[in-house]
Amino acid sequence: MAVMNVSDLSISFGGEELFTDITFRLDEGKRAGLVGVNGCGKTTLFRIINGQCEPDSGSVTFAAGTRIGYMEQYILRDDRLTLLDETLGVFKPLIELEDELGEINVRIDAGERGAQLLSEQMRLREQFERDGGLTYRARAVSALTGLGFSEEELYQPISSLSGGQKSKAQLAKLLLSDSDLLLLDEPTNHLDISACEWLEEFLRGRKGAYIVISHDRYFLDRVTDITFEIENGRLTEYAGGYTRYLKLKEEAREAKMRVYEHTLKEIQRIEGIVEQQKRWGQEHNYVTAASKQKAADRLKETLDKPADLPDKIGFSFKCPEGGGNDVLYAEGLSKSFGTKKVFSNVSLDIKKNETVFIIGENGCGKTTLLKILTGRLQQDAGSYRLGSNIKFGYYDQIQSELSEEKTALDEVWDEYPRMTETAVRTAMAAFLFKGEDVFKRVKTLSGGEKARLALLKLMLKGANLLLLDEPTNHLDISSREALELALKEYGGTLLIISHDRYLINKLADRVIVLTAGGTENIAGGYDEYLSTRTAVKEQEKPVKKENDYKLKKQRESELRRLKGEIRRTEEQIDAITAQIEQLNERLSSEDIASDYQKAAEIAEKIDELRREEDALTEKWEGLVEREELFNI
Repeated sequence: MAVMNVSDLSISFGGEELFTDITFRLDEGKRAGLVGVNGCGKTTLFRIINGQCEPDSGSVTFAAGTRIGYMEQYILRDDRLTLLDETLGVFKPLIELEDELGEINVRIDAGERGAQLLSEQMRLREQFERDGGLTYRARAVSALTGLGFSEEELYQPISSLSGGQKSKAQLAKLLLSDSDLLLLDEPTNHLDISACEWLEEFLRGRKGAYIVISHDRYFLDRVTDITFEIENGRLTEYAGGYTRYLKLKEEAREAKMRVYEHTLKEIQRIEGIVEQQKRWGQEHNYVTAASKQKAADRLKETLDKPADLPDKIGFSFKCPEGGGNDVLYAEGLSKSFGTKKVFSNVSLDIKKNETVFIIGENGCGKTTLLKILTGRLQQDAGSYRLGSNIKFGYYDQIQSELSEEKTALDEVWDEYPRMTETAVRTAMAAFLFKGEDVFKRVKTLSGGEKARLALLKLMLKGANLLLLDEPTNHLDISSREALELALKEYGGTLLIISHDRYLINKLADRVIVLTAGGTENIAGGYDEYLSTRTAVKEQEKPVKKENDYKLKKQRESELRRLKGEIRRTEEQIDAITAQIEQLNERLSSEDIASDYQKAAEIAEKIDELRREEDALTEKWEGLVEREELFNI
């Protein structure tokens, strides 16, 4: 059953169409990701769904009684309240019920009796327990601590919180609301990795439907089962999370391009016949030519060329030659601010061409460490040194080195005055600053534009060691992918602070976990870090002794089940392969080759079967891996 139906939505701003004829439905319990480049209309679509914005045309309808939850509903209104009290406000009906029940209990304790009073007490108690009254405080505390608040912060007034903490508090209230449909706009902003993991588990365990806008690709893979993409003003739906969506999108584009090119060739072939018939010049030739031209014109009406892909950033970091094998070494670094110790006993040994990520909870000192290594802060103890002929470049996540009053053009040109204006503007165009955009003042730029400007300046520096503090913050998915590719091809040494687990998996040679007491090195990316952490937890669990005979029987039973499932999957793959071969034979037959519509239908069916074959093959590989584990 659909919890929401969106039909033919269109909206324009200033005469420019943002999106048109957007239609989709969201079923109960479905978990959708909404993706697209910055400015494509994702947040506007949310505003239309929650009634904050009127579309030019189209409609949004909901199932009867649907309650929608979105961040703006849960603004923190009273700065004098503590964080916990403000969060508990989302349970106002339960609190009122609890107060009413308390008043009745006081009356009964005072000696008041009567069947009606006792009946009312029982009714209120049953309703209170049924609606979650026994656990609502624990749920509020769990949500706040899961999102990264300390126990001490729960009892601090709202006025003492930072902007990021207030956003997290709003998110906690939204998650605790009794909504049938959640609209989540960048929920992982301001969250460290452990808080993201908690949020993922919360959403995966939630029964209601939701749509989430996010640039966090790892998060989308974990919490979504369908993906809506807005591109070139249109919305397309794909089955699966982010990684699956990428694959399906590429396959669909290739299939569409094949049909387009096939149709184009067929039009050219027919029009060649038309020209030939005209040259022969007989009356029946003209009749044939006219008939063939009509066939070509009908095909032209069906031509549907795939839309051009959106502009992408042209990141290109060039690593100069030279530099020793020992790039950066640190030993026993510590730092405190007043009485608060940030970290101690931090040691690093970064080698040439390594890509190393620093991870850790918010507040553990990651940015402070990078500022010490770049000379912007002084350590309390310990030492560090750069290797021979090492030139570093530093990316500050808050772009503090950008001059707010300068134009974007001057910000770059003043840093590199030997470049010509043409060279500067060419470089800026690669970072999507085109036309009049180069004359925008830095203070008017969006967060994403400032990030691109700072990365452009870094690119031009020609450093062989890059120290990057959250480089993917503020970037949309397309820009993240472009940056990821550029860093992969950089050829120098990288030391990166990031919560972007997708990026860490793609690039990391190793991960350094920063804690108050020092550092821990783990080879590989985020998944390897997660496996290591899980293995440690498993070792800490008490070992259960089980009956050897029972374990053996369970093992044999599971192995038999696996073998059976492998056999059935192989049979399904063989059946699909046979269908594909039959369809390919039909596609090459003369009667189908001349019938564009049937050819397109068969080509589409072949693509559909290949996708099904890929999914089954992936399943088969996983089953075989599990079978191999039984034989170790």
